[in-house]
Amino acid sequence: MIPREENMMMKLNALFLPVAVCGLLLAGAAMAADPAASCAGCHGPDGNSTDSSMPSIAGASVAYLSGTLNEYKSKQRPCSEVAVLAGEKKGTKTDMCKLVADLSAADIDALAKTFSAKKFVRFKQEIDPALAAKGKTVHDAQCEKCHSEGGSVAEDDAGILAGQPLAYLKTQLADYKSGKRPAPSKMQPKISPLQPADLDALAAYYASLK
Repeated sequence: MIPREENMMMKLNALFLPVAVCGLLLAGAAMAADPAASCAGCHGPDGNSTDSSMPSIAGASVAYLSGTLNEYKSKQRPCSEVAVLAGEKKGTKTDMCKLVADLSAADIDALAKTFSAKKFVRFKQEIDPALAAKGKTVHDAQCEKCHSEGGSVAEDDAGILAGQPLAYLKTQLADYKSGKRPAPSKMQPKISPLQPADLDALAAYYASLK
């Protein structure tokens, strides 16, 4: 005969074990569905890019990151199709508008807070020092007011420019100049007079900062 105490423990285990297993399964499902984890496929581990065409998103302000995601969600910002660089979906095509379409306001806030708390790691690249020096002159005259300290201060709520991949910077500056990417009202009169050579130099300056 099974002692009363042992019999009681067996009944309790039988009652609570399915609940515990269910809890573990739900937790695993939640982790698998974590939007932040899927971002690494393009933006690199912890939001630090390993590809010249992709920006690092680690360390930017919550306001900037949430604003950017909302711009993609409302399609105010162009959503170019790109290939996923790593992970299970490597090589498949997608764009930011598709990726954020089903995110709630709470999801966007959580993602912004997650990546804002990460440490920004500057992209390793070789930059022409003379071109970067010219770009600093352009930056000091046109950009320093909003992108202080060479675009390295997250609290400016203007994104981190210092140390981003050169190819990405050149693409974004060209898109601002052409109007493909809408520029903030304060930025339009600053970028409008810049020539392609100025934009190349400006990109080199930001990319050169370590």
